[in-house]
Amino acid sequence: MTEHLLMYPILLQMFLAIVLMFSWNRIGWQKTISILGNTLSLGFSVWLLMDVWDNGTQTVQSGNWAPPFGISFVADTLAATLVLLTSIAGLAVSSFSSGSVIPARLKFGFFPIFHFLLMGLYGAFLTGDIFNLYVWFEIIIITSFVLLTIGGEKAQLEGAVKYFTLNILASIIFLTAIAVLYGLTGSLNMADLVDKVAAVENRTLVQVNALLFLVGFGIKSAVFPLYFWLPASYHTPPSAVSSIFGGLLTKVGVYALIRIFTLIFEVDGLIENVLLVIAALTLFSGAIGAIVQNNIRKIFSYLVICHIGYMIAGLGMMTEVALAGAIFYLIHDIIVKTNLFMVSGVIYKIKANHNIKKLGDLYADSPKLSLLFVIPLFSLVGIPPLSGFWPKLSLISAGWATENYFLIASILFASFITLFVIVKLWGEVFWKSGEKLPELRNFPYFKKLKPVQKMQMILPIVMLAFVSLYIGFGAENIQQLASRIAFELMDNQEYVEAVLKRS
Repeated sequence: MTEHLLMYPILLQMFLAIVLMFSWNRIGWQKTISILGNTLSLGFSVWLLMDVWDNGTQTVQSGNWAPPFGISFVADTLAATLVLLTSIAGLAVSSFSSGSVIPARLKFGFFPIFHFLLMGLYGAFLTGDIFNLYVWFEIIIITSFVLLTIGGEKAQLEGAVKYFTLNILASIIFLTAIAVLYGLTGSLNMADLVDKVAAVENRTLVQVNALLFLVGFGIKSAVFPLYFWLPASYHTPPSAVSSIFGGLLTKVGVYALIRIFTLIFEVDGLIENVLLVIAALTLFSGAIGAIVQNNIRKIFSYLVICHIGYMIAGLGMMTEVALAGAIFYLIHDIIVKTNLFMVSGVIYKIKANHNIKKLGDLYADSPKLSLLFVIPLFSLVGIPPLSGFWPKLSLISAGWATENYFLIASILFASFITLFVIVKLWGEVFWKSGEKLPELRNFPYFKKLKPVQKMQMILPIVMLAFVSLYIGFGAENIQQLASRIAFELMDNQEYVEAVLKRS
């Protein structure tokens, strides 16, 4: 039964999406099926990670075609970890959507599309074929575009056009890079490409090909200067959609960069310098963007950009300590960013506004909720011993060891700006006396919700807050996981041998 375990999350999401399409007008059934299905998916994901941890990299060859000719699916520790994080975020957003998304939008097929999106995310993390990585990316883009536009509001459509245009450009560049790579090597299997790319005599063309992948995945990751589509689109859909976008979608691009540059291409002097410059400028530009915003979700959107810089920095330094820091930060960031966009959704339900200048009194009105929201907000900052603190230590240590002092300064700058932005947000939204706009006074929407709807919105925030606390207070366990992933990335022979069945 465990032979094809790594396929279960993908197949389950496809099955759920199809079942939900046959329950199109039964919103209550859709909510129940989605939550129960994602709970089962979480169980499969835990099982998969435990299996990989105990037995090493697991593979499935689609159609029983021997690699490198067939389509490979591969679960190493990195892929299994990201599948688990996707399941945690997916379950949280599924519950949050059930309570927060209005029925009119749910009737447009929200849940089937949401599960197709999760299927695409699982597929991207588990594929061992570079062309099929492109295919899974396209599934992600199509489904995310639909989720962006459900409701048909003007701001949504404008944001969706920017999102889709830039991501299609990234896909074209990605597909071009795949064509060049296939022309150079005659293979698409990522494990097979390790030796074939190393054997190519024209190293200049290999380097150009690597830069094409960097640009394609850089757009999808929202790194400097390719990030401007993200803050123009992530604040427009319902908060449930922004949650899965902010938590996972840009991280697929980061995962692809990590996979490509630790498995297929060597991070030489040029690529290293490009990555380090991009990391520093992403940290700086995202932080500056967050300072000047007053819309809560735009603030979080720019912080998504800013904190991608930490992960790119770890990849650019390309040491085991740096990669461990990048992976640790990736784990922390998926959970916290997913939670923060859900927090912004609850704030909107209570106060009917996203503008921090027009908010206030939230602590006085809802002290228990405010104390709950403290956890993801200050985990994002990295206040010791919360989850954002520990990976920064690894990145700073790696920067010191590699003498990347400007990068260390960029990391510290982004950390202080994040602290400033979150403290400012806390003061404006929670502590100050709110502006008493007549049309917003005693906004009744949240109070009128049924208890089960409130529970569906609050419980996922509580769940992710506990996960964040575990990452912070159980940092030694997460560090052990991140260190094992970094070791496997630096020494990719286990991956290659598992796929190609070499010894």
